[in-house]
Amino acid sequence: MAELTIDAVVFDVLGTLVDEPAGLRAGIRALTPSASPYPYPSASPSLGDSGTERLLLLWQRHIEREQGRVVDGDRPYLPSDALDREAAEIVARAAGAVDPAAGAAPDAVASLARAARRLPPWPDTVAGLARLAELFPLIGLSNASRTALLELNAHAGLRWHQALSAEDARTYKPDPEVYWLAVTVAGLPPERLLMVAAHAWDLRGAQALGLRTAYVARPVGDPPTSSDRFDLYAEDLADLADQLGVS
Repeated sequence: MAELTIDAVVFDVLGTLVDEPAGLRAGIRALTPSASPYPYPSASPSLGDSGTERLLLLWQRHIEREQGRVVDGDRPYLPSDALDREAAEIVARAAGAVDPAAGAAPDAVASLARAARRLPPWPDTVAGLARLAELFPLIGLSNASRTALLELNAHAGLRWHQALSAEDARTYKPDPEVYWLAVTVAGLPPERLLMVAAHAWDLRGAQALGLRTAYVARPVGDPPTSSDRFDLYAEDLADLADQLGVS
């Protein structure tokens, strides 16, 4: 710990502080099949666990692909709200909640898209943030849009001194411009900031800009590889606080 001197902590939100898959699963399970006599073959009054997981994967792949296209310059920037709406329509159609012949069902799609803003916090999140906030300024840094981030924070009860959206950089992590938002707001050299995430790819992006890094294990995260070298590895936020010397 003597070698790690930091003045502020930057947190990823989706997956790190809130259980994104759990919230999306709830939205998917709430879908009801269309009354059309020609629903998709996958449609079922009860999706079941396997059907829900298949649709969740469909959502996740769309978001990952389209954010990647934005970062690569293959698609103009769109805020996360718009990408969530696209993913919601794809999933609603695949679930049979939308009649393919009649076009989109606004209510079903909008309701599912809103599920991306109603994500439950991990059990240690709220207490962990409150504990860390006693010693450090806390900055949330998310790919979620400003509007989505506001609702996410309110729903999950997240405590911040500042919450930053990738929307302000008009790109997505791991583009360096997003991490630079936190550096600029903090007014500190990158090496005085600690980026905390459950996604190794996110930490690599922060690391490339010079931020210090802490991996927090989550069931839905992206685990480090054998070649990753992060500054801290924590089981949860309580463990992270212990390692940072927070009483």
